[in-house]
Amino acid sequence: MLLGDLVRHAAERFDSVGIESATADAELLAGHILGLSRGGVQAQILIGATLDEQQAEALTHLYARRLSREPLQHITGVAYFRQLELSVGKGVFIPRPETEFVAQLAIDAIQDALTAGSTHPVAVDLGTGSGAIALAMATENPSAKIFAVEKSPEAFVFTRANFDKYATKCDANLIQGDLIDAFQDLNGQVSVVASNPPYIPLAAVPRDEEVRLHDPDLALYGGEDGMSVMRHVSQTARRLLIDGGVLVVEHADSQSEQVRQLLLADGWREVRAHRDLTDRDRAVTAIK
Repeated sequence: MLLGDLVRHAAERFDSVGIESATADAELLAGHILGLSRGGVQAQILIGATLDEQQAEALTHLYARRLSREPLQHITGVAYFRQLELSVGKGVFIPRPETEFVAQLAIDAIQDALTAGSTHPVAVDLGTGSGAIALAMATENPSAKIFAVEKSPEAFVFTRANFDKYATKCDANLIQGDLIDAFQDLNGQVSVVASNPPYIPLAAVPRDEEVRLHDPDLALYGGEDGMSVMRHVSQTARRLLIDGGVLVVEHADSQSEQVRQLLLADGWREVRAHRDLTDRDRAVTAIK
């Protein structure tokens, strides 16, 4: 069977059910089977490459899974985040491209601490999920000491694997627990706290089937108003941070002012909203 025919047919089927990245997903899944990059798959299609029966059957099976709206990252077991290749699967939140912008804010804040004279600044990721923000901070600022906490036992399996993978490249420390009372021994010693907490209101069920059916509820929903975990993040960060320490939090693009008012009420200074690369409100930073 021609690889190009199978990929094109899958892309058409994906598009028919509303998968926006139809062609990309079809090519990436083919690459997963063949051990090729997306560009490598495109090159093989151009030269008229064929699949043997076993390869075609395996790829058709993956296409059926994606057609049912199972996330691409669950099928391949991998999510890419900045310079990281993270293990993901059922039970852990899939890191989003927009969160790379939030990680950059935290990385910049660590760099500011280094510039100000801190030789080994401490940073914390509250509710780390797959470990995306924590490991980005750690691997891109190897002189920093990073701590992260994840509550979900299902997610922690993947978090632990990702921390173990990058353990030799950075100083990243992981615990399983609740962000409300985590890291009592770090009170008043942390330069940067980052978090991408659950912030969807309970009544606002996501439209995307990949999110609604496959991302864990614990990582999605933030109580009646979406702010319940955000309130805990604010309180824990104030406990952990040094005076002048920086908080970086992600939020939905409709929640910027809500988050700003929450932080101002908690006594934070220099509370600033930030737009991501798509010009949507994405994060708020604040100074203790």
